[in-house]
Amino acid sequence: MEVKKDYSNPWYRDDDESILEIYNVETNERQIVREFDYLIEAPNWTPDGKALVYNSNGRIYRLELESGAISEIPTGYVNRCNNDHVLSPDGSMIAVSHQTEEDNESRIYVVPMTGGIPRLVTGLHPSYLHGWSPDGKTLLYCACRKGEFDVYSIPVEGGVETRLTDAPGLNDGCEYDSAGEYIWFNSVRSGLMQAFRMKADGSEQTQMTFDEGWNTWFPHISPDRTKVVTISYKKGDVAPGEHVPHKNVELRLMNADGSNVRTIVKLFGGQGTINVNSWAPDSKRFAFVTYRIRGRE
Repeated sequence: MEVKKDYSNPWYRDDDESILEIYNVETNERQIVREFDYLIEAPNWTPDGKALVYNSNGRIYRLELESGAISEIPTGYVNRCNNDHVLSPDGSMIAVSHQTEEDNESRIYVVPMTGGIPRLVTGLHPSYLHGWSPDGKTLLYCACRKGEFDVYSIPVEGGVETRLTDAPGLNDGCEYDSAGEYIWFNSVRSGLMQAFRMKADGSEQTQMTFDEGWNTWFPHISPDRTKVVTISYKKGDVAPGEHVPHKNVELRLMNADGSNVRTIVKLFGGQGTINVNSWAPDSKRFAFVTYRIRGRE
């Protein structure tokens, strides 16, 4: 039976085509890595710089940058992975957020990069992964508990989670810097979605962007801790707490102290474009996804 096309629904993505790109912040050049006639999302760059990892149709894939070869990372019964996935600092493991079949709630699992039996980390749900500490011991995620979305941490081995934010409204997009000193995240606490930074223990929560015309999401800190790339929606295009697909958005770059904020890429995308950190190890490049809708101008 043919699926009814519903272009009025921004979450209808059966006709999405994806363009995986790399942006060089030193030359300001965009490079198309590969085009897909289906939906892919949220590239990660492997720590060795050799590959990009992304999700598509519930599975996780690895694309070799030199050869272009694509292989699936076997994740067993964890086969409904969303766009919140992160590699371990040594590249040996991947943590994924999986929409469990019994209740369609996101939980976090860890799997070897070579494939293997998934191990559940977060029993509580929903939990959306965003960061892995540089010492390899802790995961960061956005979770809804008692109706509030906040930033949480948990040992990689599982156990008791720690709540790091308590501001009303959505707190999301959390990741450690490469020294493990700061956590970057985004929050609606100022009225619009903006980028924030806090110490790894949750103290010193500090607003880093003050974009009156933008809702700024997913601050990704470069490995050398000098640059941050974000994705921004124009004010009024979405509610501050919405991160939807099929919008004209902008990738913006700034210094890690919040200075020199500027737009570097304008694109059609949003959800799936740059949900998780995709900086290359050299801190000169990052990966992202742009979209087009098949059959539509």
